[in-house]
Amino acid sequence: MKIRVQKFGGTSVATPERRGRVVHHIRQALNEGCNVVVVVSAMGRKGDPYATDTLLHWIEENGQSLSPREQDLLLSCGEIISASTLSSLLNKEGIPNTVLTGGQAGIITNNQYNNAQILTINPSRVESELEKGKVVVLAGYQGKTIDGEVTTLGRGGSDTTATAIGVALNADMVDIFTDVEGIMTADPRIVEDAAPLEAVTYTEICNLAFQGAKVIHPRAVELAMQTNVPIRVRSTMSDHPGTLVSSTHEKNKLAGEVSDRLITGITQMANVTQIKVPAKEDQYDLQLKVFKAMAENGISVDFININPSGVIYTVYDHVADAAEEILRSMELEPELLRGCAKISVVGAGIAGVPGVMSKIAEALTEEDIPILQSADSHTTIWVLVPGNHMVKAVRSLHRKFDLHKVHVTNS
Repeated sequence: MKIRVQKFGGTSVATPERRGRVVHHIRQALNEGCNVVVVVSAMGRKGDPYATDTLLHWIEENGQSLSPREQDLLLSCGEIISASTLSSLLNKEGIPNTVLTGGQAGIITNNQYNNAQILTINPSRVESELEKGKVVVLAGYQGKTIDGEVTTLGRGGSDTTATAIGVALNADMVDIFTDVEGIMTADPRIVEDAAPLEAVTYTEICNLAFQGAKVIHPRAVELAMQTNVPIRVRSTMSDHPGTLVSSTHEKNKLAGEVSDRLITGITQMANVTQIKVPAKEDQYDLQLKVFKAMAENGISVDFININPSGVIYTVYDHVADAAEEILRSMELEPELLRGCAKISVVGAGIAGVPGVMSKIAEALTEEDIPILQSADSHTTIWVLVPGNHMVKAVRSLHRKFDLHKVHVTNS
């Protein structure tokens, strides 16, 4: 039988109505003749009783000195409560099931508590339960070390659990259920006519996710990409098939789509500071000194441009003061521009096509939006703009590339 992995995020299991929809989707997959593995996140968001952020806040209110190992023991409880709750609802509906923790499901990680990496998966226990005709309800976001210690996988960990177990089981599909009907051409909170996408490639969604889109964690996509396990991003509250994420070949085969689409989507990242560090005469090791200093102080850098006159890069606003202090202690003279926004134009069709940057420049110039910095890869072009122009920039680029006219055949 086919194996279907379904992942339900915190908002998908937050209320009785939504948990009812979860049961509906499980039954639907069973009716399609699939064996089903369900991966669940902790219920709700910060403020809800068992949400991960609520548990973190609980630690803050009670000493704020829990060790990483013990913190993982606490944080793993949210998903276990969620999985057990769903098990009770499935039992009520007469659907045989069993609950497994990440460790019981064979997910083995390193011992980097709070942000563990999966080393290997032995899915034999999951396969055994599926052979008994049971739905396996799996607590997401967690695993165990070789020594049996409980670990958590960091932000987006339940997405990672779902795709990792999907790869291990050679699943025919991993469904990621969320609160939107798939991946959109832009953030619908910014662009009213943002359109849902029928299909995207692994590379496109990774770039969108890394650059601000929060529909699925990029680490999860990278795992699925290794063995070409297709992913669908779907809405819990709808039966819409959502967005298919796969390789270009599989996308065309499964979605029946042959597209010359140039741009897939626009995304944005706010609260960014641009740092310019001018080089002194005959100073050829500036980039080494600057980036080594940032790394040694745990400051992540992005959007890097290096030329003989100096280096330009970005950091998040909240670490900009620390970065400036470090640079000045090195007797450098950085120039900081706070409150910027990084806009990303993503599309597998960009590579080798002339005129894309010209259209981007045209769209922003028409709206009197200055481009502070730019860079490109074979699938993405990035521009840095003043933060107060972010919304206008995203909207103008969306219009310029006619993304509101994306053709969706399965809506």
